[in-house]
Amino acid sequence: MSDAILHAGNTIDHERDFRSPVTESLAVRAVLISLTFVLLALFLVLPLVSVFAEALRMGFGQYLATFSNADARAAIWLTLLVAAIAVPCNLVFGVAAAWAIAKYRFRGRAFLISLIDLPFSVSPVVAGLVYILLLGSNSVIGGFLLENFNVRIIFAVPGVVLATIFVTFPFIARELIPLMQEQGTSEEEASISLGANGWQTFWYVTLPNVKWALLYGVLLCNARAMGEFGAVSVLSGKLRGETVTMPLQVELFYNEYAAVAAFSLASVLAGLALVTLVIKSWLEWRYADQLASGVRGH
Repeated sequence: MSDAILHAGNTIDHERDFRSPVTESLAVRAVLISLTFVLLALFLVLPLVSVFAEALRMGFGQYLATFSNADARAAIWLTLLVAAIAVPCNLVFGVAAAWAIAKYRFRGRAFLISLIDLPFSVSPVVAGLVYILLLGSNSVIGGFLLENFNVRIIFAVPGVVLATIFVTFPFIARELIPLMQEQGTSEEEASISLGANGWQTFWYVTLPNVKWALLYGVLLCNARAMGEFGAVSVLSGKLRGETVTMPLQVELFYNEYAAVAAFSLASVLAGLALVTLVIKSWLEWRYADQLASGVRGH
């Protein structure tokens, strides 16, 4: 009898150990899941479907005609150019900042982290206005560059690049910092003790350990760079064919009642966003363990 009681007690303890932590009833869970799907469909899926539907409303020929427009082609080219400049700049900054913060201890380290997070909290429009004050043709720096080197920053391509770099530079750094902090410095110290120099240690030890988190950050940075509107709108001056990126050109087309052209160009942005999402999801699935420490919600 005592053995049976003991066996029953062990069974109860075993079942208690594997009891589901979810205490809500089946009906509550069904309502929550259904509500999630409804909100996703309402605020994410339907807008994307509407963009593509409106872009193709007049037929595929009219859709393609948008991209024969000189302003549309210039906007696409400028968007790709700005992303091609901003992302590598942020890549270098992000790796350097993450290395310094995660591998060294120095005074002002917490303040540096706060500065890196600043673009997350500052409105892009406010950032654009600040850059106009600092680098406009009437400012000391902007006036000096314009008068002595004929270099214009505001209302020119350099201003668009600068605005994009500002709003995107936290993404790569904030993906790498938590991962590098968790990994510590033991592997780098072992590499140096075996005779490797700093560059060899970085290339063969540090970089392989963070490469997937780095790629993840680059994807997010690139998506944000191509979709930036606020700061670019302020600093670009919206000069057609010169400083207008795809988001700005969509607004110009729409304000001119060229709805098909606006949605056609918007579909390119939406398509790029979907591609980024697919690659991001694949990375999260394929390298979940390596990304877990570095991934933050944005």
